[in-house]
Amino acid sequence: MPRPKIGVVLAATGRLAPLGAPLEYVATGLPWPAEVVVRDSGSTPEGARAATRSLVESGVRIVVTLGGTTTLPAVVDACAEHEVPSVSTTLPWQVFDAGRRPGPAFHFCWGLDDIAAVFADLWEHLGPARTVGCVWNDGPQGAALRRWFAPVAAARGHHLVDLPYRESSGVVPAVGDVEVVTSAATAADLAAVVRARRPRLVTCSRWLTYPFGVARHGLERVATIVSWTPEHEHVGRDGRTPRDLARAYEDATGSTWLQPLGLAHALFEVAVHAAGEADSPAAVADVLASTRLTTIAGVLDWTVGPVPGVATVPLAGGQWRDGPSLAVVDNRRAPLVPVSGDLVFSRR
Repeated sequence: MPRPKIGVVLAATGRLAPLGAPLEYVATGLPWPAEVVVRDSGSTPEGARAATRSLVESGVRIVVTLGGTTTLPAVVDACAEHEVPSVSTTLPWQVFDAGRRPGPAFHFCWGLDDIAAVFADLWEHLGPARTVGCVWNDGPQGAALRRWFAPVAAARGHHLVDLPYRESSGVVPAVGDVEVVTSAATAADLAAVVRARRPRLVTCSRWLTYPFGVARHGLERVATIVSWTPEHEHVGRDGRTPRDLARAYEDATGSTWLQPLGLAHALFEVAVHAAGEADSPAAVADVLASTRLTTIAGVLDWTVGPVPGVATVPLAGGQWRDGPSLAVVDNRRAPLVPVSGDLVFSRR
């Protein structure tokens, strides 16, 4: 059987380029038993669809991608249209599943309910039944959090105060006298909220899972979700450890490791496994549907997912420190991730 051809859609340019860098390194900087073809989405849905069409025309057996609330679904839809299997990650699985058209699409990620559970665990370090200011935008992210995050947090006894705003408008909501704020804001928007009234604890997902802007905006004590670190106790199918991967990435790029690095590596582990066992896109999809694979990001199991085509990734709770560096502060939902620090609260 000839070497499989794997297609990659990533953001090499545009506002999502920081997320594209780990996938580009994994795709082009590591040896794989496959022909790898990379296309740039330009960080737009239109660019993502065009990149996917180009890969399909080149004869790839499978397409992999990560990240982007609008770009990831664009890749998945374009693959479904051409009946080429896709594997994707870093978008909460409910958001992926809600807009998915029928087709050979496979995804692995955490859910918004998982984020809510981890954040509630962190809030409860302050005690049960917190009043939480929810700085959620009026766009797709805010809508998803209201639909899938809020019910889980409320069921834990927390009182959620919805504080909608328009992202990057320069106007952010007043959070009032609450001890806890949660968000999925940009670093700049979140910093404006925190400056106005410093809460004791801030939890934020989305961009605050990465160090971009953390030090620049004084957000070192923001808590966030942790999906992968160099300390994860998993080994890739190529024998590479998380620590090996992080060190190689930093040596090659001069940049600090990012959480998507491990997930990008897992994307290729899955793609190489499936494309190496089948010689057509349809056969690759059949392999993926029955795949349970131990990867550098953990065990990915598409046979028992919450919905067909989805495998889940456990989350730990983390908090940014000076540097910035990310400390794991609560691992009850991901016990294979070692705790590396205590949760620290800000003074009022």
